[in-house]
Amino acid sequence: MAASPWVIDAKSDTFQSAVVDRSHELPVVIDFWAPWCGPCRALGPVLEKLAAEKNGGFLLAKVNTDENPDLAQAFEVNGIPAVFGIRDGKLVNRFEGVLPEDEVRKFLDSLAPTEAENALEAAKRLEGSDPKSALAAYRQLFGDQPDDPAVRVGLARVLLATGGDEAEIESLLGPIEASEHADEVTRIRAVMTVRALPQSDGELPTGASAEALLQRGRALAARGEYIPAMDALLQAAEEDKKLGNSDVKELMVKIFNIIGPRSPEADDYRGRLRNLLY
Repeated sequence: MAASPWVIDAKSDTFQSAVVDRSHELPVVIDFWAPWCGPCRALGPVLEKLAAEKNGGFLLAKVNTDENPDLAQAFEVNGIPAVFGIRDGKLVNRFEGVLPEDEVRKFLDSLAPTEAENALEAAKRLEGSDPKSALAAYRQLFGDQPDDPAVRVGLARVLLATGGDEAEIESLLGPIEASEHADEVTRIRAVMTVRALPQSDGELPTGASAEALLQRGRALAARGEYIPAMDALLQAAEEDKKLGNSDVKELMVKIFNIIGPRSPEADDYRGRLRNLLY
């Protein structure tokens, strides 16, 4: 293997961090090969040369199929050499066999983000630092690509963060079918539902009864104070298991969808609720 920081030997035990996670930083080309494979020995040096030449344009991850048969099986490799290009954890392009160098260069070019993808990424970066500019960027993207679900979800997310019209947000989310954006669509809708809960602009509801604790949890959730809200809801469930199995559970599921259904906090409070109810 060529001595280059842009060429690595990928192993099963480090594949997630060294390859998949790294693909969120730059495109990764996975070269499935074996020492006994003549075509692999012809293609490998070309890929290594281009990795050095591009100098960070992509990372070449070489997978010895004899040593890592599980990876070959996971990628459904039927013959080698087999080359896969991934970006942001997703397969972008692939080919099998040996290609001329100019064709390999075209393959590498296909892995680079398009102008539209770069614009979408720029809009995402603005969300945290300059929501107003992010909103303008997403509106421009939506004008050019109204059917792109990533654009629709991004615009809906910024509208939600900036107090935009909920009817417009729902109109953006409506046409999106189950896809990689399903969790974010669910989260946005859950936030809108929780924000609509009755809340006090002054003092929070007080009292130790199950109903009072439920109302306190609703008010806190509507304000976006999700952890204190779940603490109050757990207390309500402890006081009244019937209420815990109905209104409390329903609201906590919405909060789980907001903070991340598999987040450590969601797992913790889900387990605590389960222990109280069952």
